[in-house]
Amino acid sequence: MIHEVDEALRLLLAESGLPERGVEVVFDSPTRDWAARRNSPTVSVFLHGIREEVTRRQSGTAAEHDADGVVVAWRAAPRWFELSYLVTAWAGRPQDEHRLLAETLHCLTAVDALPARLLTGTLAELGLTVGLDTAGPEAGRPSVSDVWSALGGELRPSIDLRVLAPLSGERAPAGPPVTEGLVVRATDTGDTGRGTGAGPADGSGRRLRYREGTDPGPDGFAAPRERPLPPGRRRRGGAAR
Repeated sequence: MIHEVDEALRLLLAESGLPERGVEVVFDSPTRDWAARRNSPTVSVFLHGIREEVTRRQSGTAAEHDADGVVVAWRAAPRWFELSYLVTAWAGRPQDEHRLLAETLHCLTAVDALPARLLTGTLAELGLTVGLDTAGPEAGRPSVSDVWSALGGELRPSIDLRVLAPLSGERAPAGPPVTEGLVVRATDTGDTGRGTGAGPADGSGRRLRYREGTDPGPDGFAAPRERPLPPGRRRRGGAAR
């Protein structure tokens, strides 16, 4: 999930035209050694914190259906995590850095969530909103100055970016659906000479017929049938049932 958020942020910043102007978007740690090696304008999106939003934790599982509405798997409820990023701009002059940081801030504040078109992998499969909190309050969070102290560098202008993203739950495949009727075998317990409790002499039985089924032939009364869809679901190209 983390690398999928990284990719979505990269694509979001790329849409603002940064790469076309020769600005790199990287996810490196902005240490002193790293900064000394910079030779082109750069926007650094550094992940420095991961914290679960325990208030959003849920239990239970949800069913996954195929195109015909048949349950194919069960998936545990996702767990939500807050990813904390330190966004900084690096250029030759402070004025250029401020201008680049302003463009980045404008791009991030233009949306309250990562656009669905930019989501990949499990984030796209879940179809849930991945929220953005740009330069919000630091209540209960590590301060930016503490992050810079841990990096061993000098304090610089930066954007505190928080992303609230779901981590997909475990997926368990469902068993195949029942497609054949129940076989019923009966024995004659009377004084007919056949009733030994072992069933009919030829070992055959009767298979219950599904409603509106047809006789398939030598397999008895088993018959394929159209499986009803769950309430509110519909087949492709058809109306809801």
